[in-house]
Amino acid sequence: MIDKGEYSFSTCWNIKKHTVGRGMIEEIKELGFRNVELNYNVTEEMMTTIEPMIEKGEIGVSSVHNVFPFINDKDYDTDSVMLGFDDEAKRKRSVELLIRSMEYANRYGAKAVVVHPGEVPFDYNIDVDLKKLYRDHGKDSPEYQKLWSVMIERRDRLSPLYTQRIQESLEIVSEHAARKGWNVAIGIETRSRSYQMPSLMEAKTICDNLAGSPVYLWYDIGHAMMMDRMGLYDNLKELQEVKKYIYGVHIHETLELADHWCPYVHSKDLNYFDHFLEAIDYAKVKVYELKALCEPNEIHESHNLITSKIAARKG
Repeated sequence: MIDKGEYSFSTCWNIKKHTVGRGMIEEIKELGFRNVELNYNVTEEMMTTIEPMIEKGEIGVSSVHNVFPFINDKDYDTDSVMLGFDDEAKRKRSVELLIRSMEYANRYGAKAVVVHPGEVPFDYNIDVDLKKLYRDHGKDSPEYQKLWSVMIERRDRLSPLYTQRIQESLEIVSEHAARKGWNVAIGIETRSRSYQMPSLMEAKTICDNLAGSPVYLWYDIGHAMMMDRMGLYDNLKELQEVKKYIYGVHIHETLELADHWCPYVHSKDLNYFDHFLEAIDYAKVKVYELKALCEPNEIHESHNLITSKIAARKG
């Protein structure tokens, strides 16, 4: 087992195979991680066995993922309008839930809360159809381009409204955190569906307008790769513009449009992921967010490649 140092590991990797929190955390510790990100599927019941581990210093918590702990309500799941709801009562509830996540983060000594802030709402999940057309016909096909233009017209038109709403919600949360004296960052995460927010430039706008608050960009590398492939933004170019806003990263790689694979190892491409090493090195919180199919030996190999390549760059 290789000690993974400052790197953290998300419980999304093994949460589906555990019902008891301690067992889930022990399995992650066996990989050499001293810190975890508690993801949004972690229940209050699981926390009854994890909390004593945190208190005894057996495990550190780098971050928690809003909404935390888990609540069984589709209105406030990770793929909802959340902080941008048109319905004021729902938006108020979303703000309260984020404050609740921050309260837990503060209690556990976590540095950040990862937030899916919202989306431009559609009547149905247009992204499923777009991804199917992408796979069946390709990005440059007339079929894909036709539906993409429908999606992007609505997204571009309504983005300023929802950016403003999200910003106002984050302002309320930030003010609450300041009153409480919490030293917890709010990381707004790059997303995996084309109508979801923020894009990199939307994140920049929000961070600029809330300068001085604890709101930062949470750069999910795999999701940004996916949005670049689909055509939402130029990931590598815009990364240079937004890297200074990054607080945390989710480390994983996307193959075609499938995410949460081990960087370098599953793509068999030993060069492309190098583009993201600077962002990983820069981030205050570095979290592997991998799918259950990733094996321990693959996780170790991927980590060794990332850390040795970062060390070589500093050389």
